[in-house]
Amino acid sequence: MQTLPHSVSKAVSIEDLRLIAKRRLPTCIFDFYDGGAEDEITLLSNIQRFREISLLPRILRSVHRIDTTRHLLGSEIKVPFAVAPTGALGFGRHGADLSLAKAAAEQGTIYTLSSSATTSIEQIARHAQGRQWFQAYILKDKDFFYKLIDRAYAADFEGLMITVDLPVGGKRERDNKNSFSIPFKLSPSVALDFLSKPAFLSSLLSKGMPVLENMVGLEGETRSVNHIASSVGRNYDASFNWDDLKRVRDYWHRKLIVKGVLHPSDAIRLIELGVDAVVVSNHGGRQLDTAVATLDALPGVVKAVDKRIAVLMDGGIRRGSDIFKAIALGADAVLTGRATLFGAISGGDSGALHAMNILKEELVRTMQLSGVTELAEISKDFLFLKQGLV
Repeated sequence: MQTLPHSVSKAVSIEDLRLIAKRRLPTCIFDFYDGGAEDEITLLSNIQRFREISLLPRILRSVHRIDTTRHLLGSEIKVPFAVAPTGALGFGRHGADLSLAKAAAEQGTIYTLSSSATTSIEQIARHAQGRQWFQAYILKDKDFFYKLIDRAYAADFEGLMITVDLPVGGKRERDNKNSFSIPFKLSPSVALDFLSKPAFLSSLLSKGMPVLENMVGLEGETRSVNHIASSVGRNYDASFNWDDLKRVRDYWHRKLIVKGVLHPSDAIRLIELGVDAVVVSNHGGRQLDTAVATLDALPGVVKAVDKRIAVLMDGGIRRGSDIFKAIALGADAVLTGRATLFGAISGGDSGALHAMNILKEELVRTMQLSGVTELAEISKDFLFLKQGLV
């Protein structure tokens, strides 16, 4: 594991890591990771809803030993959070995908590789240990789509995650205002932005432009960065439906997780289709703005599922207390997207692990101060819910 950079070692919160990433990256790249769709109402609501729920602790309980393990989809994870799929991380720091995968393995949890990662399925399997899932976007080119699934199977990924809330891309206005795109188009404003961060630019020039490794060959046999990156968005399949998902279920014989569920009725139908878990998610506020915050959608999905399959959630996780609240509202575990992304981009391998350690330590402290010793004890009884919030 790398030595933790001094600035990162001083970070005591996920927000500290976010600000380090902001100082390190050109504005257009930071905003690509940090931003959401349109007015960013859903992005902000995901975070704010956690802040609006207060904890109601119990006292005089022995809390000197805390157990954060959770049985999830067949085996144990040591913490109730896994790494969400996050694409194009290599544009923020070379090797960031692998940093997250290695940190997740060291933390004893699951890493999810995005279709649009800058590290290939095979590289992750070869260089990182631990439990791994592969996230697949729905592509028009079904031969290519199923070849990705075959590669994940051959690489022994235990789970396949299908993201269903991206039939088309969201309107991300920060990217528009920054003239940002992948691949980079060096307009005068983008060039000045890059020049303002000489250390970042030097690293990019010395190590070369990252490639969306899993998308090589999507439109012909080429490794052109421009061609690969621009072809991905054109290839989302807006016609993908329940019958198509059933074909995926029949094809993939390991754990199947569906991400992007907000409506209870959809969760029930997914159970009937035979999925193993759902992720309550609004894509981190990057798709449909004004969509319901995931913490608000979680209880309805949990009630509909009624313990028949696992329920995970993502969106807005910035503190260990957020994880506690999600579990109290019925989540089996959460996925961390930006929270761990900022760690990897700020400090590579050690930064990714530092982010996870921050979340784990905060969760343990929250459990101790709330009077619980294991995750199974966490319930709504430890939440003070104002009328109309949940």
